[in-house]
Amino acid sequence: MKASILVVDDEEMSRFILREALTKRGYGVEEAPDAESGLKKLRHHPYDLVLLDIQMPGLSGIDAIPKFKDIDPSVMIIMTTALASKETILEAISRGALDYFVKPFKMEEMEVVVKRSLERRRLEVELQNLKEQISETFRYENIIGRSGATQEVLRLVGRVAATTATVLIWGETGTGKELIARAIHQNSSRKDKPMVKLNCAGIPEGLLESELFGFEKGAFTGAVERKLGKFELADQGTIFLDEIGDMNPGAQAKILRILQEMEFERLGGIKPIKIDVRVIAATNRDLTQAVKHGMFREDLFHRLNLFSIHMPALRERVEDIPILAEHFLNEANARFERSIRSISAEAMSHLMKYEWPGNVRELKNTIERSVLITDGDLLTSKFLPSHITKQVSDQTPANAPTLQQDLATTLHNLERQLIIDALERADGVQRKAARFLGVTERVLWYKIKKLHIDVGTASAPEGIDETENDEELD
Repeated sequence: MKASILVVDDEEMSRFILREALTKRGYGVEEAPDAESGLKKLRHHPYDLVLLDIQMPGLSGIDAIPKFKDIDPSVMIIMTTALASKETILEAISRGALDYFVKPFKMEEMEVVVKRSLERRRLEVELQNLKEQISETFRYENIIGRSGATQEVLRLVGRVAATTATVLIWGETGTGKELIARAIHQNSSRKDKPMVKLNCAGIPEGLLESELFGFEKGAFTGAVERKLGKFELADQGTIFLDEIGDMNPGAQAKILRILQEMEFERLGGIKPIKIDVRVIAATNRDLTQAVKHGMFREDLFHRLNLFSIHMPALRERVEDIPILAEHFLNEANARFERSIRSISAEAMSHLMKYEWPGNVRELKNTIERSVLITDGDLLTSKFLPSHITKQVSDQTPANAPTLQQDLATTLHNLERQLIIDALERADGVQRKAARFLGVTERVLWYKIKKLHIDVGTASAPEGIDETENDEELD
């Protein structure tokens, strides 16, 4: 489909020139004589690009930028102007404009700027579509996180879910091993069959085998009728053996036989029962050490460890804490009928610096407790458990910067370093560095001035008055 462009300009001749030039280049073009009319058109029709004049009667182009973005955050905006002052252009860019060009129009320049903007729009749409496809493909309910460690876990789940392979999930208590097991089952061909869970550490040793395999009537005192075990109940589906590292040696031997032969006998029974069950096991123990010390069968370990997924501790994926905390806040609001709007910056800083020995489970419990005792609409640090704020205080120097100061400094330094790196890579050629950074040469020049980066005697791009006061850039 050809790209659609909206030209917003109070000068009829400017609109005519742009419409003719863009139409000849294969674009679909519509016009609006002022910003309010342009906003009305955008509400009723999606456009890929808006060419927006800066100086117009009524609502100016500068003030209209955020209004266009409110209607469609993805729309690209290019400013057109007869006067290219640094202050005006910087304000336009800060409000969301992507680029600009100066009247009278140079058709070659206009075509380059438009094509670059539409290409960026296309890439952003493709990226969003890809994210939606991934989200649709992997419907992993309640598995939340953007860290590399979390994404690696989801990648492994995606690879193994469609197979029948036995899976071993290992990691500290509270990291979400059961959620991963459910995600594997729900994304497998067995999703319409039962998933049966058994906590191997929560059942006395004498009862574990009867829970796993069931028993016949009269098998032992109190067995007044036949009972089906977990494996039989999970036939055609999945069995999740949680904390398998705590299973006694006798049960380990029988689990090994099931994995090898897919059959077993109920306690007191003599007839083998054939089953088709996928086994997913989880443990918070280091099974390699358990095997080494004779506490876990080596042959069973190798059977279970056909496909292994490690669940990282929360302290190893700190960048997931804000999104998890906000998710648990929303859940707690719904559960306890509260309306806490957000977590304060200081409280979030405490959450991100705490070690979380109980991992995600401890974070969820902490947020729920804090929601219950918060007396306003903002969850602040005073409502967090004292052991969390105390640990963070003990770790933080007295003269440490605030979260806001640290964020501002970090963003400033990061932007400055990216530009310096691009200039070095481009051997000081600003046009080449701008391509590396995905911005125009004009935007890069303004950034260099604003961040006081020394680039020698480089001149300003065409159309900019370099003699204006550099203090305007601040």
